[in-house]
Amino acid sequence: MDQLLLSRLQFAFTIGYHILWPAFTIGIAWFIVVLSALWMRTHNPVYRHLVRFWTKVFALAFGMGVVTGVVISYQLGLNWSGYARATADVIGPLFVMEVLTAFFLEAGFIGVMLYGEEKVGEKLHFTACLIVALGTVMSAFWIISANSWMQTPAAFTTTADGRFVATDFWGVVFNPSMPYRLAHMVTASFITGGFVVTGVSAFWIWRGRSADQPAARKAFSICLALMAVLVPAQMVIGDQHGLNTRKYQPMKLAAIEARWDTARRVPINLIAWPDEKAERNDYALEIPLLGSLILTHSLNGEVKGLKEVPASERPPVLPVFLAFRVMVGCGLLLLLVAFTGLYLRWRGRLYTTRWFQIVCMGCIPLGFIATLAGWVITEVGRQPYVIYGHFRTAEAVSPIATGAVASSMAVAFILYNCLLLGFFWYAGRLAWQGPMSGVPTHPAVPLATVAAALGQIPQTVEGAK
Repeated sequence: MDQLLLSRLQFAFTIGYHILWPAFTIGIAWFIVVLSALWMRTHNPVYRHLVRFWTKVFALAFGMGVVTGVVISYQLGLNWSGYARATADVIGPLFVMEVLTAFFLEAGFIGVMLYGEEKVGEKLHFTACLIVALGTVMSAFWIISANSWMQTPAAFTTTADGRFVATDFWGVVFNPSMPYRLAHMVTASFITGGFVVTGVSAFWIWRGRSADQPAARKAFSICLALMAVLVPAQMVIGDQHGLNTRKYQPMKLAAIEARWDTARRVPINLIAWPDEKAERNDYALEIPLLGSLILTHSLNGEVKGLKEVPASERPPVLPVFLAFRVMVGCGLLLLLVAFTGLYLRWRGRLYTTRWFQIVCMGCIPLGFIATLAGWVITEVGRQPYVIYGHFRTAEAVSPIATGAVASSMAVAFILYNCLLLGFFWYAGRLAWQGPMSGVPTHPAVPLATVAAALGQIPQTVEGAK
């Protein structure tokens, strides 16, 4: 492998690993807000136990996200110095705003969220949970804005030495694809976190431990209801995002569909094996006309083909094509599970259908897989550019020795997987213990009440005689 490919693989691994944690913590943070609001409104202790349990899991994942996110900033300077030099005037302010408005916000209130429930009161604790949840979304806002500008650059000019300079800050922030990407990513995070809660709650129900049942059923019911709304909404958002991609990144869309020739009334490729050298698809399974209808919302809509540009200007077709089908396949499975939950709820069998509980447990990784597949589409689909249409990836990479990149990638692979095993160990122990871990089986009785009761025993005995 050459140094450019190794640098790309290293960054793909580290940022792909990192994105798992924001995708999880955004959804969990807002679920904690919902639970905290329900606790304040009803004072049902079940909601309080759920808040405490999922806050512990959130803390573990939040720590993983911070540790792996710091590495990304170092990589931008070390492995991608060409990119850092060329885009610092545009991207730098967005990263600064992410730290100032999001990371500091989360860091400032996460201590109250984790440890302040007994000290500050329920209202202030709810406020801390809400601020941390808002911080996760604000962080996503700035990062997605930066990434979207790289996909659909706007409001900039270039200097004589090749640097990008912003001409309108808000034009950079709200570039043409940013609203669609933000909505798509945040909704994906809600779905990812929601199905983790659904799967863990299904495990508690399936295990059948009586102490866990009230909390497990509440979480299971709430999340499945939310997923029945969010998964269809995500598909609508994805459709709008696709229309935006067709307008601003036609070659990415061509790679997604493995469409070689520009045409109207095109079929949809359900599955195929794209052959980039021969510029054709092998073993293709197509549905006539559906491609134009889905991609353009018109039966006679035109879809650009990859042959519109030279081979050197095309993204790698096979990984983009397959990743899109993985993402959509995961989404369809999650939609089926969410709607099955609605049907079982209607039939009164939501908590008693054991095969459905096993299916929900199996759905835990699907949100993560879909998120990773979506990022493969996003990042690989814009190649060979790092700033789409303006700045090639080969120009962005640092002149580092191949061995240095390979060895640092090996170290990152080992350390990251050790971190992942540690997370699975602690989070798995928490899930195994259940939401009622540490809660007394019987409520505590004040000592004065016990003494008073003991004082009545002789009289009670005498009365009985």
